[in-house]
Formats: sequence, structure tokens, C-alpha cells
Amino acid sequence: MARYGLIGCDIDYSFSKGFFEQKFEDEGLLHTYENFDLPNLDAIPKLKTIKNLSGLNVTIPYKEAIIPYLDGLDKEAQKIGAVNTIKLLADGRWIGYNTDHYGFARSLSEQGMSHRNALILGSGGASKAIRYVLNTMNIAYQVVSRKREMGDITYADLDASTFAKATLIINTTPLGTHPNTDAYPPIPYELLGPQQLLFDLTYNPSVTRFMQNGLDQGCQVVNGQKMLEYQALKAWTYWNS
Repeated sequence: MARYGLIGCDIDYSFSKGFFEQKFEDEGLLHTYENFDLPNLDAIPKLKTIKNLSGLNVTIPYKEAIIPYLDGLDKEAQKIGAVNTIKLLADGRWIGYNTDHYGFARSLSEQGMSHRNALILGSGGASKAIRYVLNTMNIAYQVVSRKREMGDITYADLDASTFAKATLIINTTPLGTHPNTDAYPPIPYELLGPQQLLFDLTYNPSVTRFMQNGLDQGCQVVNGQKMLEYQALKAWTYWNS
């Protein structure tokens, strides 16, 4: 029996625990999965003493902050600069991986739309994985952030010419996540139309205000559920390789 878990803050809503518990039940595995809801990362040394802990997922707000606590990164996590999966080796080392980019790439490829320009809303750890994917797909993008020094442009810079080019708009911020479901990124939704796909990395609720605002303008929308499933299955392969 092995133990797995999720590191994050305010993660009662999280998909991972239910997903892996169902997987273990379906496959007759006696493993366990638990949430490590941490107000900060000071508890990491204590986590490293837990017996039978074999793998961890990492979510907001620690995908970047966890890196100094790790003993190594795989090539893609190093390029991205963010970690959402940790493999615990038999010798006690913690090795960081990123499976967000894999989950996003697979989910996006299923949407059946061709994109040449994108907007990435948010500049945190999840945003870095999205940038990595768009670079590999040769999709030009701009990062939109509240502060100019954190991205390429700010929300105040968005205008009609921006949306005339950007057909893919990705929300990597936590805005709209349960329980704060009335929140949404402050973009001028009235400038959107059927040529746009709004991809929200949030999955709870299944239709966020960001997505609904897009639907009201005739946009296509998708949430982060399939992305999460794909990235979780990829994490499982790392834990068991």
C-alpha cells in the first residue's frame, strides 16, 4: 500500500483526491490519497518523514514555490519553471515534474479549432505550462496580468485590435473557482465573438462566469476537467515508472 497526496492551500474543492480514490477503487488498489492543505511550505520537512509516501501533486499557490524544496527537476519542469507532480524516490529524493502542459495540449487538441494567436490570462505557475505548450505549437501569445512587469500587457491594454487577432483566450487565474464563483477575469467580453475559444483551467464550477460571459457572446468554451484528468494520469505514469 502506498500513500499519495496533494499539496496546496484551501484545496477542499480539489479534483485530485476524488479522482485517485476512484481510480484506486476501480483497479483494486489499496493505496490512499490525502490532501495536505498547507498555509505555507514550512511543513515540507515534516512531510518528508511520512512513511510509504510515494507521490504528490502540487496545486495553487505552490507550483513555483515548491521548487527549492526539491532535489531535482526533470527537463520539462526545468524549462517551464513550475512543478505540479513530485515523485518520491526510494533513496528519499523528491523529483519534480510538470504534467499540466501534457494535459492542456491533449485537451486543446480535442477542440478542433486552429489558432495562430492567443491571450494567456495570468502569469503564475499554471501560466508557465501553457506558455510552454503554445511555444511548441507555434501559437503566438501575450500574457495578460494586473501588473505590467508580470506579463506582456495589462487588462487595461485590451482592445478591439487585440481580440481581432487572438482566437484562443486561456484563463490560468483562480478567478471563478468555487466558492468564489462570481469572480471572473476583467476582460471586455463585448469584444468577443464566435471566432474565439475560451479555455478556463478552472473545473469547479463546470461553467464559470468567464465561460458564461463567452457563451453570451457566441464563443466556444471549455473547462479544465479533461486537462486535469490527462495530467493526473500522466502523473500516475511518473509515479510508477
